[in-house]
Amino acid sequence: MLYSKVTPGQKRVKLRELLASGTVQQFPGAFNPLSARLIEEKGFAGVYISGAVLANDLGLPDIGLTTLTEVATRAGQIARMTDLPSLVDADTGFGEPMNVARTIQELENAGLAGCHIEDQFNPKRCGHLDGKNVVDIDTATKRIRAAADARRDPNFLIMARTDIRAVEGIQAAQDRAKALVEAGADAIFPEAMATLDEFQAIRDAVDVPILANMTEFGKSDLFTVDQLQTVGVNMVIYPVTLLRIAMGAAERTLESIKAAGTQEAQVENMLTRARLYELVDYEAYNQFDTGVFNFQVPGIR
Repeated sequence: MLYSKVTPGQKRVKLRELLASGTVQQFPGAFNPLSARLIEEKGFAGVYISGAVLANDLGLPDIGLTTLTEVATRAGQIARMTDLPSLVDADTGFGEPMNVARTIQELENAGLAGCHIEDQFNPKRCGHLDGKNVVDIDTATKRIRAAADARRDPNFLIMARTDIRAVEGIQAAQDRAKALVEAGADAIFPEAMATLDEFQAIRDAVDVPILANMTEFGKSDLFTVDQLQTVGVNMVIYPVTLLRIAMGAAERTLESIKAAGTQEAQVENMLTRARLYELVDYEAYNQFDTGVFNFQVPGIR
């Protein structure tokens, strides 16, 4: 109850262990705290918190409109709900190098296991859209150096994301990845790789963990874990998958209510009341203090 039973420090150590395991670790994207609980229950290695999801949940496009406060607060709420390590998208670090430094410490305070910082201009674009612009190598490395210098817990993971492949090609992505590692990045997120060979090229360029973004409707095919394993990927994220499926279900249900005048046709597709209570652990709170929380938890719909 209340909820994670392990400390942020323990989660950070766990993330490092996962990335050093030699196998691809799957991190589905949570769109709220309760979905993080579900990700853990289904046996995944960790939780990803997408900047696009955080922005879209506020009704905003993913173009750098969210603030550090909004991201740190919501990411902390999600991380609190699970024993799994959570990796959050910190966009461009929310400003200049000093802002990046503050971002790292605020995310540490919020209980995250790590974050990634990208090399786009502000305002940024979604990584799988055309027309992106990237900053020069000096600016990109200053962001990562500031992040690495600012962290107080050496196990907090600093991941550098580069979007340069879409702008200048795969050779530029290899060169940028090397420079970001030299600047202090613990891992590399090469965005919008088009083929497995391109992931292999990044793997050949650096000796740190690399991440594959398997987002729907993007530049990359939806490669399997086994395929990604063959090219040395250490971690795969599914950033917007759960939000998209949940919003799709919500839209269909609203249409059904409007058409039929009742939600009856959609009830069989819903999470039951008992299952929802199980996910939020009603019974544990009941046992904790029956003098305050003393109603019967129903075992039916």
